[in-house]
Amino acid sequence: MQPNDAIDRYIDNHLDASIAELTRLCAQPSVSAQNWGLQECASLVGDMLSQREFKVDIIPTAGAPVVYAERQGASAKTLLFYNHYDVQPAEPLNLWETPPFEPSRRDGKLYGRGVNDDKGHFTSRLYALDALLAENENLPCNIKFILEGEEEISSPHLHEFMKEHYQLLKSDACIWESGGVDFHDAPQQALGMRGICYVELSVKTANQDVHSGLGGSIFPNAAWRLIWALNTLKDQDENILIPGFYDRVKAPNAQQVALLSALPDPAEEYKKRYGIQHFLKGMQGGLEFRQAAVFEPTCTICGLTSGYQGAGTKTVLPARASAKIDFRLVPDQTPEEVFDLLTAHLARQGFNDINVQLLGGGRPAVTDPDDPFVKLVIDTALDVYDQPMVVEPMIGGSGPNAIFKQYLGVPIVSAGIGHPGSQAHAPNENIRLDLYLKGTKHVAHIIKAFSES
Repeated sequence: MQPNDAIDRYIDNHLDASIAELTRLCAQPSVSAQNWGLQECASLVGDMLSQREFKVDIIPTAGAPVVYAERQGASAKTLLFYNHYDVQPAEPLNLWETPPFEPSRRDGKLYGRGVNDDKGHFTSRLYALDALLAENENLPCNIKFILEGEEEISSPHLHEFMKEHYQLLKSDACIWESGGVDFHDAPQQALGMRGICYVELSVKTANQDVHSGLGGSIFPNAAWRLIWALNTLKDQDENILIPGFYDRVKAPNAQQVALLSALPDPAEEYKKRYGIQHFLKGMQGGLEFRQAAVFEPTCTICGLTSGYQGAGTKTVLPARASAKIDFRLVPDQTPEEVFDLLTAHLARQGFNDINVQLLGGGRPAVTDPDDPFVKLVIDTALDVYDQPMVVEPMIGGSGPNAIFKQYLGVPIVSAGIGHPGSQAHAPNENIRLDLYLKGTKHVAHIIKAFSES
């Protein structure tokens, strides 16, 4: 019998019980953007950990509570899991085939809001621990969990929490919230994330909307005012026009470029999956494309709101307009500096009337590819997926990993259950049950190998 045969067999034979637990968790709404169900979900998560004899503490913050849990194991080593229990808003609801908070199992998948991001990853960790405890009454090593309820709104209170409680989280390594496979079902290892600066620009030109025939030629229009301000941020060649924006951008090093060069080219798959006809700047794919996707900062309009947008016509001059924008940041940019550069730029351009509100931010961070824990995670993936892990030096998304690097200084790796069609943040979010099994097995193998290393 191979060392992990009993663990794998347990996982194969108890899928329904774990999916039932995940279904209960996803049925509890926990939308941080709408402050909906967060306390209830934190309590549910705490109960799930307590049932596995973890010592659980639900710690209040100025926002959503943080769930902390720990259980001692046979080894002196400590492995930390970071997850989050909040989810994205489910809207637009009409695009869901089944209700977002009534998880539905069909065609080898489980559908529901949060089933992939991030509740399924959390329950798969618990499932892996169940398999290990079925083999031995003690965990192989010390295990700690931290689950926050504000990741989807840029973790505004996590830095203060870490500053006050980092001693609780001392560990030797960390497994991040996510992970999964690429378009070819090869397991992916993400060793870093871009930072983010998320802002809202808003302007008010009157105390109410006005008949466009009355005010169209004599009153200022909030929508046009905002459009003119937005036009100063970026040109048609995709250059961000804020002075000083690129000053701290650090080019990828030779090792990171080599890792990017070894990755499969996703360009054609992106065109097929997302209906993209062409890429920015005439890029066709290849190394330039892969490097731009993660090592170039961005300025993205995420939403625009002004005036009447319903059916038919309404001749109105808008009094208010707003836009939500995210800047994805690369080493060594910081959200604080980008926010200051943005506000100074708008003032210089004569847009002092544009209100700029910082809605969230986080710095970029990476893990050293040569860290022994990275090698351990890559090696154990081969046992489960029968093909080598694809190593990404950094991914385009963002998260609070920089806070963990700052206060804990541990290697942070990914291992999980996701797939490119999971529809995270979109209607019909889903997981594949075959990958749920594989991701769970991988985590169980990591824990066992880590305790013995």
